[in-house]
Amino acid sequence: MDRLTVVILFNAVILGLVTSNWVMEREENVVHTVDRLCLWFVVAELLANIYAYCKEFFVSKDPESNGRNSAGWILFDFFIVGISVFGSDTFSVLRAPRILRLFRAVSVSEWLRNTVESFVRLFPKMGGVFMLLGLVHYVGAVMATTLFAAEFPDWFGDLGKSAFSLFQIMTLESWSMGIVRPVREVYPFAWLFFVPFVIVAAYCAANLFVALIVDTMQTAHHGQEVVETDECRKEVLRRLDEIERKLNTRPE
Repeated sequence: MDRLTVVILFNAVILGLVTSNWVMEREENVVHTVDRLCLWFVVAELLANIYAYCKEFFVSKDPESNGRNSAGWILFDFFIVGISVFGSDTFSVLRAPRILRLFRAVSVSEWLRNTVESFVRLFPKMGGVFMLLGLVHYVGAVMATTLFAAEFPDWFGDLGKSAFSLFQIMTLESWSMGIVRPVREVYPFAWLFFVPFVIVAAYCAANLFVALIVDTMQTAHHGQEVVETDECRKEVLRRLDEIERKLNTRPE
């Protein structure tokens, strides 16, 4: 763990202490001073990288990461540091986003970067799942409004209320005792609608998400192994070339 990561994690603890009235009543000046020092350390580190690498810092390859494509991470760093700088005590509305500075640790940790990049690659695949889930949710909202609006207008009075109620049911948050059982007291056969909806929206969709995440993480892990294997093979070939060159140049 490098110095920058340690400072970021330490600063996250400091930002947590800012929310404590007991700490702020006793050591407010100390906490704010340490918070500013951590912020300016992060800013200085970013400016030092810009000065050291100049134009190379802004191109798509990061000179510190063996050719890793990092243009997005550079923009991410600028966004987080910018929010941290402007989210000072002068602008009270922007104080809360200072905790976003903790996300700066993502860009300096190889493991976290690989994890985030895997999830980014997952988004296009999740589009089909979102479309299917949205279709099921919309059809369910229309049916629920038609079936239950007369007796339960607070939950199913219109399309928006039905969609919100079904979203609560999909998350399994108080769905049985809070919504379904009261509806069944008036409509005994309401379970014929709610049970299939829960099975499709909650369980099937959740399993699809898990399957996509596992597949993406396995693919990313396999890709990393391929890269490491290629690097080892190149190193072995380079050493063999050196040995062959030395043998050819050895005097007889």
